[in-house]
Amino acid sequence: MKVLLVITGLEMGGAEHVVVNLADELAQRGYRVKIVYLLGPANMLPVDPDIEIIPLGMTGNKSVVSAYIKLKSIIKDFEPDVVHSHMVHANLLTRLVRLTQPIPRLVCTAHSNNEGGKLRMLAYRLTDPLADISTNVSDQAVAEFIIKGAAKANRMVSVPNGVNTNKFYFNNKARQDMRHQLGVDNKKVILAVGNLHAAKDYPTLLQAVFLLKQHRQDFIVLVAGTGHLEDELKQLAIRLGISDDIVFLGVRRDIPALMSAADVFALSSAWEGFGLVVAEAMACERVVVATDSGGVKEVVADAGMVIPIKNAPALSDALARALSLDANQAALMGAMARERVVTHYSINTMVEDYLTLYLPALNGVPV
Repeated sequence: MKVLLVITGLEMGGAEHVVVNLADELAQRGYRVKIVYLLGPANMLPVDPDIEIIPLGMTGNKSVVSAYIKLKSIIKDFEPDVVHSHMVHANLLTRLVRLTQPIPRLVCTAHSNNEGGKLRMLAYRLTDPLADISTNVSDQAVAEFIIKGAAKANRMVSVPNGVNTNKFYFNNKARQDMRHQLGVDNKKVILAVGNLHAAKDYPTLLQAVFLLKQHRQDFIVLVAGTGHLEDELKQLAIRLGISDDIVFLGVRRDIPALMSAADVFALSSAWEGFGLVVAEAMACERVVVATDSGGVKEVVADAGMVIPIKNAPALSDALARALSLDANQAALMGAMARERVVTHYSINTMVEDYLTLYLPALNGVPV
């Protein structure tokens, strides 16, 4: 079977991570896989060097027509049995390409409960018949799309993201090495991972850190990620007087080691679809404090702490409780967290779910 994965971009993010992992897993199982991305640099790549990565080179609205023509040509030449698109721009483009280019099976995946305003939701609704099936990454995100009229109840299903638990696990040596490398051997470490964009709501995290600092000074906050809000967030940290308590690490490719080095993982997002980094931190047996943003509550359940969005006092209190756990309590919560991810959110489970959706294209096709 041949599968063409189409995604808006391949920068460092949860959806991008999922797509390259999916590509690697499919290739490992013997499927022929290519990835097409619409715009931006390709910073997130699959491990398998035989997976072809094809840029469409979109730079704005004026390049939509050329991207359409390129994608149509790629599909015509590759003749995939399944086209699986990810994120709003790729979903809409692949649906429109189907008007002029036959696609045996088209699966469209949204990765958030918030993929844009009313115009994007209208575009989803109008193009919905062009997809065979759509998915989102949590029950809550599916429900949100249905409420907004972007999808019908029987036209979108939940396929949770999957974590590579062979990559994300607690490693004590990596913990010691990373803490020494970062100079935080004698500190409690709070880690946040995610692009510095509005969805992640880092201002609330910074305000929570300001409140937490009034009661204890034995911690440091590490933020892994980059984005257009970086300067603004650094200025906010200065105004709050916590710039010495927060280290912006930029783009990191050693997230499992950073997670092992942390004592608490914090997610302050205003909205999410699934919250892949939360599941990754849980797989690393970290104590998780996360906001009730999208499907995060489904993922965490009773294996972490979930608090309301945009509530700095609640986030500060939860971080304080997490930091105050003794070693045995933290280890127990971490073990529960990993067990939950292994049982419900492994990458193998995700791949099997997607293959089930691909199956109608397999009639007469050798796997």
